[in-house]
Amino acid sequence: MKTKFTMPPVGRRLALALGLLLGATAASAAQDTPLAATESVILAGGCFWCVESDFDKVPGVVETVSGYAGGHTPNPTYKMVSAGGTGHLEVVRITYDPAKVSFGQLISYFWRTVNPTDAGGQFCDRGDSYRTAIFVSSPEQRKLAEDSKAGIEKLLGRPVVTPVIPLDPASFTPAEDYHQDFHNTNNLKYSFYRYRCGRDERLADLWGDAAGKWPPAPVPQS
Repeated sequence: MKTKFTMPPVGRRLALALGLLLGATAASAAQDTPLAATESVILAGGCFWCVESDFDKVPGVVETVSGYAGGHTPNPTYKMVSAGGTGHLEVVRITYDPAKVSFGQLISYFWRTVNPTDAGGQFCDRGDSYRTAIFVSSPEQRKLAEDSKAGIEKLLGRPVVTPVIPLDPASFTPAEDYHQDFHNTNNLKYSFYRYRCGRDERLADLWGDAAGKWPPAPVPQS
């Protein structure tokens, strides 16, 4: 019969003290380790469910948040924005790790997920709130976006109507909770909507094999 070993009280107290010390040291080290730096860009590409779904697939994207931006009405709601008159667009704030994916790559991919020549909305969704736009937060982002836009115009051979807009951070309002991550929480409804809207079919007509493809094809130099 095996004899059960019981640690003496003094040994237990020493083990507990050592465990607490090691735990505190690990916690301190974790606090001293800087979090990876992230950056963000806000993109309008029609239905924000679709934009969020497209960018959730991109390596290096750490968060996507559907919302509203670019307008003049405070605290907009989906009902207000879709009714028109608020100036807001449906947008997605995309937070990414620049060590894994660049701003330029995200913009190149963005073009291939929308129709940037359509000034009246996107696909089956019509109206100002469904227009495309790139909201930038620095002069560097603005130049990269403008250069990329000029390259896409050259590639398509027609005007690109997507504006590049300096971001007013206060203008972004997250959408209602039920819109967030909709492609996962309501996958059947989302998939049916996207199919009926003809988004992927029309993207294929415009971009061919490059439609929605990652990594994106490079944008020609303007």
